Amino acid sequence: MTIQLTRQKPFLRRRSPRQQRVHLAGAFAAGAATGGATLFFLDSVSGRRRRRRSTDRTAGPVRRTLRRVALGGRRARGATGGAVKRVRHRSETPRELDDVTLARKVESELFRDPSVPKGQISINAQHGVVQLRGEVRSAEMLSDLVGRTRRIQGVRDVESLLHLHGVDAPMHQ
Repeated sequence: MTIQLTRQKPFLRRRSPRQQRVHLAGAFAAGAATGGATLFFLDSVSGRRRRRRSTDRTAGPVRRTLRRVALGGRRARGATGGAVKRVRHRSETPRELDDVTLARKVESELFRDPSVPKGQISINAQHGVVQLRGEVRSAEMLSDLVGRTRRIQGVRDVESLLHLHGVDAPMHQ
């Protein structure tokens, strides 16, 4: 059995005279920069102020970045939680709502739209039948309100006593 010795490359390679000058100039520049920074920050007259200013100028962007990251995390957590709840509630069966709860639910759904005249429409519910009373601006709004009310979960039927401005109100049947 024979052992072969491999020749290893030397750790430091030889540099040309030009490379040596460039290396020496770089080392000198790094040393000068380090010395200058040391004198700048450790100056007995203004060094403390300079150190604090550089700390503040560095810490501000770091704090802003951390706040942005935390805000992004909170937004992601909220979006994920909302998605989970939407998926979880997708398979739920509709609940039977009492009349007061149903009327409040219809109010909150219809009055989200800022164009709906809130003070001119009253909403009541009896045994799942929602009654809409009041005055609206246009026939399109009247039919839109009735259609949106019919689509609300828990509403069995809609009785519309809505009327246009200047037209007599329909009578309750």
